[in-house]
Amino acid sequence: MAATAVRYLRSVGATATAAAPDEADRGTPLTACPVPRPGLRAVRDDERAPLDPAEFRRVLGSFASGVTVITAPGERPAPPQEEPHGEQGAPAGFACQSFASLSLDPPLVAFMIARTSTTWPRIARAGVFCVNVLGAEQGELCRGFAVRGGDKFAGVGWTPAPVTGSPRLDGVPAWIDCAIHAVHTGGDHLIVVGRVQALDAVRDDAAPLLFHRGAFGRFTP
Repeated sequence: MAATAVRYLRSVGATATAAAPDEADRGTPLTACPVPRPGLRAVRDDERAPLDPAEFRRVLGSFASGVTVITAPGERPAPPQEEPHGEQGAPAGFACQSFASLSLDPPLVAFMIARTSTTWPRIARAGVFCVNVLGAEQGELCRGFAVRGGDKFAGVGWTPAPVTGSPRLDGVPAWIDCAIHAVHTGGDHLIVVGRVQALDAVRDDAAPLLFHRGAFGRFTP
């Protein structure tokens, strides 16, 4: 589960193994040979489309989305010491619009996060996360998790999600408890795929918090 995330955090200099194709064709025993992992790189200037970033944001802002808070448990002390909930390291969390259902079989979800995020390494080390779907009245809660630094959980009530222990925020209409399944690069962001371990819609009748053109709103049937 967390292996993919941990591999991402390791240096690019790691190696993989692959068998020579001609050996497989001859039916002889496969011999592993090292193949260097391709390095991650940014897009070169000559590969960039002639797009104004401000115009890109303006047009993409036409797409209304729901809003979530992605959380992960704090890091536990090294064994043999064990500490109960509330005494381990501080949990991690950030406000996220780019969340989506991905697959029914197996049950997968996905979210996107900037590669420069300071929260992502903490989620990656945890190897698990909880998606907290926000309700229409939780705009301030979202703003609290959208800022950089500080204690985002100050004054926020939560309980551990049943499988991963990730923070399940009080009052959210729904939550999805996940283990990291895969991590893919997507330009200046990462695409994080999670395998669903548990989930529930606590408030089926709750209106969702929506985000459109830089402002919060609510759904009207």
